[in-house]
Amino acid sequence: MKYIHFIGLFLLLSACTAPPEAPDYLANGKTIQAATFSALSSKLQQEMAAGGVSGAVQYCRLAAYPLVDSLSKVYQATIRRTSLKVRNPLDAPTESERVQLNSYQQLHQNGQPLEALIQPISETEIAYYAPILVNDLCLKCHGQPDETLRAVDYAKIQELYPGDKATGYVAGDLRGMWSITFFKDNE
Repeated sequence: MKYIHFIGLFLLLSACTAPPEAPDYLANGKTIQAATFSALSSKLQQEMAAGGVSGAVQYCRLAAYPLVDSLSKVYQATIRRTSLKVRNPLDAPTESERVQLNSYQQLHQNGQPLEALIQPISETEIAYYAPILVNDLCLKCHGQPDETLRAVDYAKIQELYPGDKATGYVAGDLRGMWSITFFKDNE
């Protein structure tokens, strides 16, 4: 009889345990975005101080991808920045990213707030998307040529990125978005 009570108590207690907690993809995405932005922007500002826009553009071309790739490994997620107007063709949006960029663009044009969000993109992948808005520092490389983007700097950008489309922005424009892909089997 004690054995039956013990089994009953065991089953009751087993039923009371909480299932494993699902990852908070939105919070994780924000954490990864902040860490990646911090790493990129601090190095970018150092390069701007040391070599101006020319140094910063060369840094972005040579060192930004390895830095982001290393953070992708640390966080076990694919970290990207993409836009409807890319500087590097490797940053061209996927179809699901393009849909979200167009949605952000429409919301922005209508004066509505842009917020980070989570979106399933397959049975095994979940995307975190967050808008990137242009600030004054961005304009040194992404601004209006001959206005906020100096001609000499624009020439260097065109030399390194002949197909560049990532200029012509003003402060407050939607520049693009963060795209961070989580893989469910990494839970």
